[in-house]
Amino acid sequence: MGKTPSPIELPSAASYEDRYLVPGLVRGLKVLRAFSPERREMSLSEIAGHLGMTRSAAFRAVYTLNHLGYLMQDSRSRLYRLGPAVMALGYGLLASRELVEIALPELERLRDETDWSAHLGVRDGRSVLYLLRVPSRMGLASIVHVGSRLPAVSTTMGRVLLADLDEPTLIALYRDAADAARGGTGGWTPQKVLAQHKVDRDAETIVQAGRFESGVTAIATAVRDMSGQAIAAINVTTTAPPDDAARPFIRRQLLDAAGRIARQLGAG
Repeated sequence: MGKTPSPIELPSAASYEDRYLVPGLVRGLKVLRAFSPERREMSLSEIAGHLGMTRSAAFRAVYTLNHLGYLMQDSRSRLYRLGPAVMALGYGLLASRELVEIALPELERLRDETDWSAHLGVRDGRSVLYLLRVPSRMGLASIVHVGSRLPAVSTTMGRVLLADLDEPTLIALYRDAADAARGGTGGWTPQKVLAQHKVDRDAETIVQAGRFESGVTAIATAVRDMSGQAIAAINVTTTAPPDDAARPFIRRQLLDAAGRIARQLGAG
């Protein structure tokens, strides 16, 4: 006989001196996590008992989740199961995982062709989130690691991703930037961001030499989906002295790599 699972433990609002925690949201997440491959369906009483809630507290959470599509109720058995909205929650994570799996060999190939370090990133608000780093075999150091979040306005990959936004979206994103320098905007006002956007929006690649990290040259381009939207960016970086003669070759290899990643993601 299998061991009876212990109740799902998530932080309760009472466990933190944090007035921003939402008790109802905590209860809702507990309900969702109560379901598992071994417990695909449960009644309201079973949910309440499993989580140590009163029936009325469980009812409010279950009713809300059912209304929003995160739970479904069988009309005959009256049992609840996870709904389609839960699948939608995981789509972004799964899509990012597929992107990383496809991009890794292409970035390794790009690194081998150029002897520059290669990176993959996506936009996360006003930051660019680094998902992949393939360092140069020359052993040149970089401050960037997987999981790093750097200001989008100051980095080549970030600029590529911001360039894909329309002006109203960009203005909304940086509306409070003048008052949020300590949040990573570095003094970038909406006016400065828009001025850079006008330069970047028609550029196929963006190049920076020593602008964000002293001694580092970086070139970035977008990875686009079938609609032409930039879903990610890739770049190559080097700490070697700039070689203008080699730049067209590096740029071509970068664009080819972005195209191969896009095609494998179904963009053509």
